[in-house]
Amino acid sequence: MKYKRIFLIILDSLGIGGAVDAKDYDDEGANTLGNTLKETNVSLPNLEKMGLLNLINLSTVKTNSYYARAHELSNGKDTLTGHLEIMGIKTSNPAVTFTETGFPAELISELESLTNRKVIGNISSSGTEIIKELGEEHIKTGAIIVYTSADSVLQIAAHEEVVPLDELYEICSIARKITLKDEWKVGRIIGRPFIGTNGNFIRTSNRKDYALNPPQMTVLDKLKKHNYDVISIGKINDIFNGCGITQSIKTTDNLDGITKIITTIKTDFKGLCFANLNDFDSKYGHRRNPVGYADLIKEFDDYIPQILTSLNNDDLLIITADHGNDPTYKGTDHTRENVPVLIYSKKIKEPKQLEDFETFADIGATITSNFNLEKLEIGTSFLEKII
Repeated sequence: MKYKRIFLIILDSLGIGGAVDAKDYDDEGANTLGNTLKETNVSLPNLEKMGLLNLINLSTVKTNSYYARAHELSNGKDTLTGHLEIMGIKTSNPAVTFTETGFPAELISELESLTNRKVIGNISSSGTEIIKELGEEHIKTGAIIVYTSADSVLQIAAHEEVVPLDELYEICSIARKITLKDEWKVGRIIGRPFIGTNGNFIRTSNRKDYALNPPQMTVLDKLKKHNYDVISIGKINDIFNGCGITQSIKTTDNLDGITKIITTIKTDFKGLCFANLNDFDSKYGHRRNPVGYADLIKEFDDYIPQILTSLNNDDLLIITADHGNDPTYKGTDHTRENVPVLIYSKKIKEPKQLEDFETFADIGATITSNFNLEKLEIGTSFLEKII
């Protein structure tokens, strides 16, 4: 074992463009990081020092980290697909989506019958926009707001004073059972509680996801099986439906997530800390707000020195992303892009750019190699390349 602990941080949706198959997804020219920086001109000295800007040809500084581009092998450009591939699973057949049509009448009818709540909405929409549009009707009628997006999700929004959290979570559990049918099998059911009054509705941090179990063992399962700690921060536990997780730490926003990463670094454990910082994607990527997106990258950049200083000599830090979501691009969907992989340890003596990774699973393969676990079906370890 080369490293006692590995910290893997997902900057959710921070793609770097250049996907060879972007045309197949109608995403030619998308570059979340590059286009955001061109739009805002924000300074990121610490991530630049780690090699992030070298990957998009905006810097040539000597780095303190190894860095590389990773290509996505799976079919898809969503959260679940990206995270599963990082942990060793290739998705060949993406989960079903209902972006164009809304959910079938039979599904909605069954949901209404089993929950004793009428459904309004049933369209593809931004979560903040649909509660702005239908929140008042929901309060007056008690009907739940059901919507989807470009992801394979069924989301249910409800005001916490109209539908108590326990009831909303039960409704989501019912929806999860209904959508286990192959033709309705969405990747996630998401409970989206909100508060406030008309014109001032605010989503709360009481979101809850109901995912499917991964289709096979992931790196997380292998770690747990061999008695290593697997600490999740943010929505990682929800994405993997708790599979392979030994400790789950919830977060309210990116800054809370960063704080909890630093707190976890200062604890003693052996294994993996796997964190997701989701606000890039949910608050600014989908809403096509490059200024807000840039502010969040800058916020993370400001904490890089504290994160690096807190690491022990036998720790490895990997910073990456799960897909793109270019806030300057057309539409509101994720974008098919390569992702950055920044690799830091206090042991590193010869930091440099590595050859492109053929799959996100090279990260998972490196984790399994470090902890002497059985090899993955996809992915090649870069452990021996970092010296």
